[in-house]
Amino acid sequence: MDEEQVVKFVETYLKKKGFKQAELAFHEEVQKNSNANSIKIHSDPDLSNLILSLSKSGDDPGQYHEEYGKLRTWTFNSLDLYKHELLRVLYPVFIHCYMDLVAKGHIQDARAFFNTFREDHEMLHARDLQKLEGVLSPSHIQEMEFAHTLRQSKVNIKMCEYSHELLMQHLRKTKSTTVLGIVNERINFQVSPGQPGSISDDAEVVTLIGTSQDAANKINKKEVHWGLLEDTLEDRLEKAGGLQSDTEKPEGETKDGEIDDNKKRLAEGGKQGTSVKKSKKDKPTGGSAKARAETIVVPAAPRVKPELPLPVMPAEVEQSILEDLRNRVQLSSTSLPSVSMYTFINTHNSLNCSSISNDGSLVAGGFSDSSLKVWDMAKLGQQASSSTPQAEIDASVEHIQGPNGSKRSYTLLQGHSGPVYSATFSPLSDFILSSSADTTVRLWSTKLNANLVCYKGHNYPVWDVQFSPFGHYFASASHDRTARIWSMDRIQPLRIMAGHLSDVDCVQWHANCNYIATGSSDKTVRLWDVQSGECVRIFIGHRSMILSLAMSPDGRYMASGDEDGTIMMWDLSSGRCVSPLMGHNSCVWTLAFSCEGSLMASGSADSTVKLWDVTSSTKGTTKTDEGKTGNTTGKLRSLKTLPTKSTPVYSLKFSRRNLLFAAGVLSKNV
Repeated sequence: MDEEQVVKFVETYLKKKGFKQAELAFHEEVQKNSNANSIKIHSDPDLSNLILSLSKSGDDPGQYHEEYGKLRTWTFNSLDLYKHELLRVLYPVFIHCYMDLVAKGHIQDARAFFNTFREDHEMLHARDLQKLEGVLSPSHIQEMEFAHTLRQSKVNIKMCEYSHELLMQHLRKTKSTTVLGIVNERINFQVSPGQPGSISDDAEVVTLIGTSQDAANKINKKEVHWGLLEDTLEDRLEKAGGLQSDTEKPEGETKDGEIDDNKKRLAEGGKQGTSVKKSKKDKPTGGSAKARAETIVVPAAPRVKPELPLPVMPAEVEQSILEDLRNRVQLSSTSLPSVSMYTFINTHNSLNCSSISNDGSLVAGGFSDSSLKVWDMAKLGQQASSSTPQAEIDASVEHIQGPNGSKRSYTLLQGHSGPVYSATFSPLSDFILSSSADTTVRLWSTKLNANLVCYKGHNYPVWDVQFSPFGHYFASASHDRTARIWSMDRIQPLRIMAGHLSDVDCVQWHANCNYIATGSSDKTVRLWDVQSGECVRIFIGHRSMILSLAMSPDGRYMASGDEDGTIMMWDLSSGRCVSPLMGHNSCVWTLAFSCEGSLMASGSADSTVKLWDVTSSTKGTTKTDEGKTGNTTGKLRSLKTLPTKSTPVYSLKFSRRNLLFAAGVLSKNV
C-alpha cells in the first residue's frame, strides 16, 4: 500500500464519518509534509489492512450479515464452559444490527437479516421480536417507544473476565469492525473475576429493556416504610391472647400454662408473618416423638401510619373478622391448606378473568362479550354431588323455571362496551370492580346487582383493577402505560403513576395501603408511593412480561410471576430478589399468600397450583420436594394438579381462615 492510497483511504473515511474539521486538518498536514518524510504505513501490514477495512463503505448491508454470522458460528462452537456467557451477546448485537440497517434505509436487507437469524431468539424474546418486526423505517426508530428506548439505552451483560477477553479477541481477529462498534456503543459489560457462573445463574445477567441498573439502584436507595399499620385487628386479638389455631389446640387435657405458652408463640408468629415458623411443644405427648420445627427469630415488622384516610369498619363486620382470625388454621410446610376448586365450563373461549370473594362465597367472571357474571357458590354447591371434588360453573346455560320467566344460575351484570379483562371484590364482598377494553372501570353492587359508577380516565384498555385491603380505594393498570389510584366517591383519579415503558399489566396494593406495585410488559416491577405518586423501587430481573403480583401479609416481601413461568420473591426494603422460584412451565396468572404468610400459592396456564414454603425461600433453600436441585432458591413444598389437566388456573384466594380457593377454565368446551 503506497502513500497515495493511504491518504485516499483516510480522506474517504473522514468524509464518510462527516469529520469535516479533521478532514481539513488532514489536508493541511498532507500539504505540509508533502516534501518531508513520507508516511511509512506500508511497512505495517496489520495497520494497512485495518485502514483498508475502515475505508470500505459503511453502507454495505452485507457487512452486518457476514460479521454477525461469524460471531454466531464462533459462539455456538465455543467451549461449553464459556458458551452460555458468550451467547448473551448475540441478542443485543442482533437487534442493533437490524436497527442499524433500518436507520440507513436498507429495509429489504434488514428484513432478510431479521428473518435469517430470528429463530435463534424466538424462545426467550418472542414478544420483543414481534415489536421489533414493526420497525420498518428510520422514523419508526424515533416514534416507537420500544425501539427508541433500545437505541438510547445500553444493555447490561454480566460475564467472567476470560469470556470477555475471548469475545474481544475474536472480534479483533476477524476484523469485525461493525459488530465491534455495536458492542462498544450499545453493551455495558459487567466483568467479574474468576470462573463463569452457572447456565441459569442470576436472573439479572442480561437487562435488555427498562431502566438501567445504575438508575434503578439510585431509586432503590429511597426509604420505604414497608411495615404494617398501627392498631390492626390482629394486633388487638394478639394482645387479648385470642389468636389460637386448630393445629395448636391440645388433643387431650392440657395445662393452663402450656395453653398460655402456645398462645404467646402464636401471637408472635402472627405478628411477624412470613418471618416466623410455628414451633411445636417442647415436650412430646404420649408415645409420639415429633421433631420440633425450627423457630426463626427476626425483628418484628415496624408499625407505620396510613397516608390515606381509611374507611371505618362496621362493628358487625369487625366481629366477623375477629371470629375468622380466632379460627384461623396455622399453615406450614407440614400443614398444607385445604383447596376448593371451581372450574368454568361452556365458556366458549370467552372467559378473560375470574375473581373470588374473601370467603369464597361468590365467584365472578369477565367475558369477551362485555358481560360480568357472578355466581353464588352456596346455591351452586347444593346442586353438586357431595363426592364431586370441585364445583363446576356453567358459564352459558340458563335454567328455565316456567313459560313466563327464566332463572339463571348466575347474576348477569351488563354495562361495559368491550371485553372485561379484570374483576375484583371489595374486602367485604359488597362491591365488585371491573375493567374493560372500553377504557373504563365500573363499580357494581352485589346486593343491588346494579352498576353504581363508571370511572373514566384511561385512554386505552384497562388490563387490571384491584381494591385496597381496606376497601374504598382502588388502583387500575392500563395499556396507556400508567397506573391510577381512585376512590369510590370520586369519578376522577387521585394519582397517576407514569414511568413504565410499556403496558402496565397488573397492579397490587401493599398491606399498609401506602404503596402500590405495578408489573409491566417492559419486564420490570415498580413500587409507587401512594401519597406522592413517586416511584420508590424498581425491580429488574424478569425476562418476560409480568402477569401477576402478590404482597406478603407482613409487608416485607413481594412476589411477581411472568409469562415464562418464573416467580421472583423481592425484598421491598433493599429492592433485591430474595429467591427466584422455578417450577411452572407457562404463564403465572395468579399469586396469593396465606394469611399468616408462611405459604404462597401460584396458579398457572400449565394447569397446576403450586404451594411454596416462603420461610424456606427467604432462607435460601435449594432443593425441591421433587428431588430436583438447581438455581432456584425457593423450596417447592407441594404440587397440586387440578382434577382436569386442561384447566388453566385464573385466580387464587386464601380465606381469612386459610382455606385456599382456586378458579380455572376448561381450555376445551364440554
